Amino acid sequence: MAAAATLDLRESEDGVTLRVRVQPRASRDALGGEREGALVVRLTAPPVEGAANEALVRFLGKALAVAPSAVRIVGGATGRNKVVAVAGLDVAAVRARLGGDRSRS
Repeated sequence: MAAAATLDLRESEDGVTLRVRVQPRASRDALGGEREGALVVRLTAPPVEGAANEALVRFLGKALAVAPSAVRIVGGATGRNKVVAVAGLDVAAVRARLGGDRSRS
């Protein structure tokens, strides 16, 4: 994903925060590029009872090669636009790990 360079990534005390735009009920789990500084993530899970949030945490954990416990939704838990914190990585590592095509089915 060439758009990794334009993502709004910020250093935090224990890692990195990034903005994410979730598209639930997609045909497959995949990264969908960048939109206005936010990482677009397509998820098959519906936006019901936290299912899409749980799927997002698992998906980002895989995409960034960190444990799901290192990924936390810190803002926007009930909307499509979220702020996600990833512990243990810096901005350069996140950009590098999101730099390729990381589609997952």
